[in-house]
Amino acid sequence: MKSRMSALLVAVLTFVATVLFLTTTPAEAAATRIMPLGDSITGSPGCWRALLWNRLQSTGYTNVDFVGTLPPQGCAVAHDGDNEGHGGFLATNVASQNQLVGWLAATRPDVVLMHFGTNDVWSNIPPSTILSAFTTLVGQMRASNPAMRILVAKIIPMAPSNCADCGQRAVAFNNAIPAWAAATSTQQSPVVVVDQWTGFSTSADTYDGVHPNASGDQKMSDKWYPALVNFLTPGGPTTPPPTGGGCAATYRIAGQWSGNFQGEVTVTNTGTSAISAWTTAWTFANGQRITQIWGGVLTASGSGVSVRNASWNGTLAPGASTTFGFLGTWNGVNTAPAPTCSA
Repeated sequence: MKSRMSALLVAVLTFVATVLFLTTTPAEAAATRIMPLGDSITGSPGCWRALLWNRLQSTGYTNVDFVGTLPPQGCAVAHDGDNEGHGGFLATNVASQNQLVGWLAATRPDVVLMHFGTNDVWSNIPPSTILSAFTTLVGQMRASNPAMRILVAKIIPMAPSNCADCGQRAVAFNNAIPAWAAATSTQQSPVVVVDQWTGFSTSADTYDGVHPNASGDQKMSDKWYPALVNFLTPGGPTTPPPTGGGCAATYRIAGQWSGNFQGEVTVTNTGTSAISAWTTAWTFANGQRITQIWGGVLTASGSGVSVRNASWNGTLAPGASTTFGFLGTWNGVNTAPAPTCSA
């Protein structure tokens, strides 16, 4: 009888300990699910995705999951290759045929990286029609996840041998994206523009005037990275940074020398009414630090930077711009971030 009671007591204590462990041990944060969405520039082989994935891993952003209904499509670099890069697809067709709805239901992303519209531009579809399709896609994303965070690329340049006008069509399309994004973005579900066009060369960075080669893949990865990590922490999802809502910000390295550089950020009112204040935010990817600033009020925490207007340059009429500058330090690499803007 004594041995039975001892066994029962051990069993009870074990059960209690298990319950206490399960109820007091915090659950691991869910991985941030990231959908790369687009055409063959994203999908086949889409080696910029591999470079981006591995850079995230090497810089501490390990709790991420690239998602999509398509598997890796040829890039030999080890990475999480799930994606929605559908070769030859038009954004206008994907929207009109509601194809994204099924892809979202199957993968449940938290963040979408969208480089889309190249085939639409090639097909001479007007920018307004493509952006109307983008609006439909964003609505479907938010129906899947009301807090969806959306990074939309200005597409890389185009110079296909059978389309002499495609280069200028791409410029016209890209020029229309920031105002659309500002009008579409919300605090809960920000739409952030990532400029994949600037600094990209069809002669040096593509193998056919359209699709990126190794240097093009690297440039695309470098542009996605700072914009994406604004939505990430090493442990998982975080609150989206301020964004959209009537203004856009562009970042420029005005000059750099041994260990130091000068940067400029131009803030533009992209809305239809005047704004009285603005704030920009970005994350430095390579340990850069601002040491002096003019034309703005700086708040910095680690690699995160926020700058609000000075007393004299917060009011901007529709279409008006102002520029603030700063001095900073860098070491080895000085990747330009992609700032967001809120008015």
